[in-house]
Amino acid sequence: MVSAGLKANSKKQVLQELAAMAARGSDLDERDIFDALLQRERLGSTGIGNGLAIPHGRFARLGRLFGVFARLDRPVDFEAVDGLPVDLIFVLLAPEGAGADHLQGMARVARLLRTPSVVAALRSSRDADALYSILTQGDTSRAA
Repeated sequence: MVSAGLKANSKKQVLQELAAMAARGSDLDERDIFDALLQRERLGSTGIGNGLAIPHGRFARLGRLFGVFARLDRPVDFEAVDGLPVDLIFVLLAPEGAGADHLQGMARVARLLRTPSVVAALRSSRDADALYSILTQGDTSRAA
């Protein structure tokens, strides 16, 4: 699931909106997703720098990796490692026992979001279909 121009004023509101999106695309409860993402953020920000964040969580009732991406209408403070506000967010949800698959998914998302040309394309694209295309270029699994 992809959103172009998500409107939110705070990190908490961003996580609420993304949890709602994820719930619509999965069999998970919106509140459970939000609580898991918020709990993970309490351990330390998932803001990886350069305006990027990768919130994530594990769920017993999830059968496969599931992703939600949003480009924010306006950057928000995410307590990122570099102190910069975040405007590109990829939420990765994984089955509780995913182990290596979860780590590989996180690594793949991080690599993709650290590619300057990809980040520039994500920031300049104005519709969800274009964002989805950028995120899945070269992907044969279409996992989310």
